Amino acid sequence: MRRCSPQRSRSRAYSKGLLILGVLCASLVNAFALDREAFSFTNYDLNVQVEPEQHRLGVRGKITLRNDTATPQKIAVLQISYSLDWRSIKAGDKAVQFVRQPYTSDIDHTGSLSEAIVTLPQQVAPHASIDLDIAYEGVVLLDATRLTRIGAPEDSAKSTDWDEIGPSFSGVRGVGHVAWYPIATEVANLSEGDSLFEVLARWKARESGAKAHVDISVTRDDAELQELLVNEASCKPGYSQIGRSSLYKADCTFQQLGVTAPLFLAGTYRVIERPGVAVHFLPGHDAAAGSFADAAEKALPLITDWYGAQREKARVADLPSPNSAFESGALLITPLSSDDSKLAGLAATHQLTHASFLSFRPWIEEGLAHFAQALYLGQQSGRQAALDYMGAHRAALTAVEAASTAPRSDDEANHSLVNTTSEEFYRSKAMCVWWMLRDMLGDAALKKAIASYKPEQDIDPSYMPRLISAQTHRDLEWFFDDWVYRDHGLPDFKVDSAFTRKTVNGGFVLAVTLENLGTAGAEVPVIIKSPGGEVVKRIEVRAKSKATVRVEMAAAPQEIVVNDGSVPESGTKNNTFKVAAPQE
Repeated sequence: MRRCSPQRSRSRAYSKGLLILGVLCASLVNAFALDREAFSFTNYDLNVQVEPEQHRLGVRGKITLRNDTATPQKIAVLQISYSLDWRSIKAGDKAVQFVRQPYTSDIDHTGSLSEAIVTLPQQVAPHASIDLDIAYEGVVLLDATRLTRIGAPEDSAKSTDWDEIGPSFSGVRGVGHVAWYPIATEVANLSEGDSLFEVLARWKARESGAKAHVDISVTRDDAELQELLVNEASCKPGYSQIGRSSLYKADCTFQQLGVTAPLFLAGTYRVIERPGVAVHFLPGHDAAAGSFADAAEKALPLITDWYGAQREKARVADLPSPNSAFESGALLITPLSSDDSKLAGLAATHQLTHASFLSFRPWIEEGLAHFAQALYLGQQSGRQAALDYMGAHRAALTAVEAASTAPRSDDEANHSLVNTTSEEFYRSKAMCVWWMLRDMLGDAALKKAIASYKPEQDIDPSYMPRLISAQTHRDLEWFFDDWVYRDHGLPDFKVDSAFTRKTVNGGFVLAVTLENLGTAGAEVPVIIKSPGGEVVKRIEVRAKSKATVRVEMAAAPQEIVVNDGSVPESGTKNNTFKVAAPQE
């Protein structure tokens, strides 16, 4: 029988003790509630090495953390994608202690994060900062775990979570897709309503003033011509070649991480340059790229008229994955596989708006971009085409409002346009709000309000509404309260009564009383139809109120239609009213 030596026994006991200590440490970490969002990241200075043939990402650099709590903090949490491994974390020249652990969260495409719980060398006082030197590396592979585990079909999931580093194409988005730079967030769960969007919104708010210097290098083992694209127009590109190896570089500085989070693409791109847009396309997509460039060139005068000169050139990058798209600032990533000029015009209009107008508030930034698409369709095919386009957005908004089960008083502030994390609100509802404002104020007044907007002066939610109100003598506070500051739901209009009488000169006078059964007010168009044509009047009807208008007509009115589709309503079944014969 083989015996262990005393030295080996002591070694085993020591190893066992370390294992127990490690388990205890992990248990203590989990036992004490970590404030994962105690620190914000105010600065990143990262050197990023990408090796497509090995699917590899390696990062070295420095980050600055600021204690945003009211108490001193000794523990900081750093999170990266689960497919990446922490190599070292230092404060100054000294390594700091940290515990690695997996942390389940859908903020990364793998559905999990590699979390480092760091014991700082000293407590960091409230609002004070500390610098950490970091190193980590690993692979970024196509991974749709977070979507497939909630039941999404695998093909659809991979088309949505297309991020990967590979020989033929590399595309890696940032927080919310792949945590390839350190973050710190609480758990985000796709199976729990808006959890992911709420966590992302908090991250963006905390990092709204953060800066990042990112020096990206992509090394290839062959001499095939590539292009490295980053979603920051001010990047300094670089290229060098040694034998058959090629090095592509981009030295980029991001001024507001919460507005534009770093992402990069690398592939065999070619480019079409036009005055307002650069279209980067993959082999075989020449026709679709040309169609997009043509559409952007045609839409540019409209965007310039509404939003002024471009801050930067809009950019479009081709995506191998079908049925997916992503935008970041003035960069649109989308498959260029169709030469449909109408779809290209809509997409180009949206991206040209982002290249011309900047706001960190989604209801303004995204709302105006979608509003521009409606303007574009209106210019191309008339008002009804714009209303038809908004119809799909109104349907989505109505469905979301109808599905809300929380008491309106509890939900109205969280779902307001100034606070919402819901795309149906800051895209669809916001677009309708801008269209309603256009109908109420007219083009000239709204253009002046938009032109006077300065993102650096937007320090409170009432800033843009004040700029708009300054262009009119009307009281608009009720409108902004119902539609912007709070989510008061939607209006519901109906004709309460309509009376017609003949006039002495042979004409007719119609008195129409509208009732708004809904919880939000609006100025709504009323179309009065007669054998002689149509008359359109606009009537302001506050929530749970009535309003009356009198209309003179040459022929007897026959039918009244409330709302042409420009105002979102909870229901439209009661929007048509047959007018009785006129009184003698």
